[in-house]
Amino acid sequence: MQRLIDGFRRFRTSTYERKRTLFDALAQHGQSPRAMVISCCDSRVDPGLIFSTEPGDVFVVRNVANLVPPYAPSDEYHGISAAIEFAVQGLGVVQIIILGHARCGGIRALMEGRQSSGEFIGPWMRIAAGARDRAIALTEGEPLAATYRCCELEAIKGSLNNLMTFPWIRSRVDSGRVVLHGWYFDLESGDLLWLGEDGEFQAV
Repeated sequence: MQRLIDGFRRFRTSTYERKRTLFDALAQHGQSPRAMVISCCDSRVDPGLIFSTEPGDVFVVRNVANLVPPYAPSDEYHGISAAIEFAVQGLGVVQIIILGHARCGGIRALMEGRQSSGEFIGPWMRIAAGARDRAIALTEGEPLAATYRCCELEAIKGSLNNLMTFPWIRSRVDSGRVVLHGWYFDLESGDLLWLGEDGEFQAV
């Protein structure tokens, strides 16, 4: 805890003061980010650090395995869907990025069948069940590590597909007002992969 407090004090006396004009503008005029990043809550993957962003640049939502559930309005709690709705319809973001990463613990739990032991992880990770099945089929005969990585990539594609089930996202994508992206950060190499129109990931 003391490390966090010390970190805040350094931020307050250095970064905050250097960027005081920016923080004042954000406080007075509100936020107007052009991009939304949906990333994993893994402590090793910080979108602000990876993309060298400034406060106010991106609207970030983090969850286990950077998943997007399909559109399913109801009176249940929908934290991720609510954040997406606010970003798209409230803030008017024009870019939505699904940011996956290597060695994802949520994907590992899904692949190993360990998600069934938790009250919340199990139902949540079932969102990516299709990605798991595709990865197993695509990497038949390959090392297990290749299947895990393939599942991480397929889960990004699955979340992009789920975004398109939201009618107010689909209409914006179809009219060119919103663009969807799939990115993958490789912790081991530091590379960033970009999902192309051909359905393959290429290094940026």
